Amino acid sequence: MKKRHKRLAIAAGALGVVGAAVALVLNAFNSNMVFFYSPTQVAAKEAPAGRTFRLGGLVEAGTVHREGVLVNFRVTDTVQTIPVRYQGILPDLFKEGKGVVAQGQFKDGVFEAKEVLAKHDENYMPPEAAEALQRAGQNPGAMAKTLVMEAKP
Repeated sequence: MKKRHKRLAIAAGALGVVGAAVALVLNAFNSNMVFFYSPTQVAAKEAPAGRTFRLGGLVEAGTVHREGVLVNFRVTDTVQTIPVRYQGILPDLFKEGKGVVAQGQFKDGVFEAKEVLAKHDENYMPPEAAEALQRAGQNPGAMAKTLVMEAKP
């Protein structure tokens, strides 16, 4: 083999290795990417089937049912409501009428959450959840207060 052919072979091999590394990195990013969907989008089947995504909105008043560490509740954006099932310990700030983001998969008409995140103070709502409520024609702050008032006896 001539020197020129050896250099060409080495360059082609290096290019192949770099291409394979880029493909692996992009595949890893794609596998770990998690998108946010509102209950309206999930009901309209815009959420990916069989993939993990985040569901956000408000915990509907009167829908939290606990059986040990199994918790069933409903998340709403005031237009649609999605039932959620979560097995584990909920954050201390998880309450009816408050903002919540759950990460998991939608199976057989129920969102099976693997992780539940609650808001950290009374003025905070995840930006995606606030945007979904605004698209639904509601003031997120007023809606959260209304749901809390309805939940109180």
